[in-house]
Amino acid sequence: MTKNYEIPNNKKNLTMEKRLNRKAIYSPKGKAGEYAKYACNFYVGCSNDCDYCYCKRGVLGHSMGKPQATLKKCFKNVTHAMDVFQKELEANLAELQKHGLFFTFSSDPMIDECIGLTILAIDYAKLNNVPCKILTKRGDFIQRLPMVWLYPNQNSLSRKYIAFGFTLTGHDELERGASTNAERIECMRNLHNAGFKTFASIEPIIDLKSSYEMIKQTLGSCDLYKIGLMSGKRQYTPFEVQGFMYDTNLLIRNNHAKVYWKDSVLDYIKMSRENCLKHADDFIVPADYNMFKKETL
Repeated sequence: MTKNYEIPNNKKNLTMEKRLNRKAIYSPKGKAGEYAKYACNFYVGCSNDCDYCYCKRGVLGHSMGKPQATLKKCFKNVTHAMDVFQKELEANLAELQKHGLFFTFSSDPMIDECIGLTILAIDYAKLNNVPCKILTKRGDFIQRLPMVWLYPNQNSLSRKYIAFGFTLTGHDELERGASTNAERIECMRNLHNAGFKTFASIEPIIDLKSSYEMIKQTLGSCDLYKIGLMSGKRQYTPFEVQGFMYDTNLLIRNNHAKVYWKDSVLDYIKMSRENCLKHADDFIVPADYNMFKKETL
């Protein structure tokens, strides 16, 4: 059984290095770096069984791409993992309070094997005023969340420091072990109605029509969209992506949400980040956009 943890008082923070590479908390690189400056991984492997999963590729596929989640080898057990997380968070508290934590890039934080430790870690983080973003392909976890998270108080720490994100592709057949996209959208809607911040990862774009439909179905329930293309061979042209981007921008702008266009999109249509953000009226945001700002509540 995992022990209870007390919040440190007046503990001096250590100076944070430019990039962090600890056992639990680290600085993601590449495409993952567009989602968060700091992330937390406790597990590797995932039961969602997505055909396009990047963890299944390359030399690390045999460990990172396993069909079930297992605790990383650097952790002896869940209690040890929580001990490590607590120390790493305390040592870098000021920086994490500023930039937050992302869960997770090496598994799904809300599948059965992972959700218990995810909740423990986020509970500790929010009590230390560290914002947390959760990205999942599950739509069946609300009943497993602590009741205090869901208590109808709009000023609660949970609503202030936790955002729920859902990967939406519109292709259930490529995500056989995950909840359906419809179930994820329903879960997003319920959490948004309960006062939580929500975001959607529209990545990878399998086809433009399906992704556009996912955006349409989440309007009013989603605060931020992060949109990226499929790696490798694509079934759409740069011209078609430009049209998709134009139509999507109108849709999101008119519904008072925000959007971040990932590098994969801008590179494909040969658009600079500067031009993307120019004349965007603040609805197109940079990678480091803080969705926990008061204006987004």
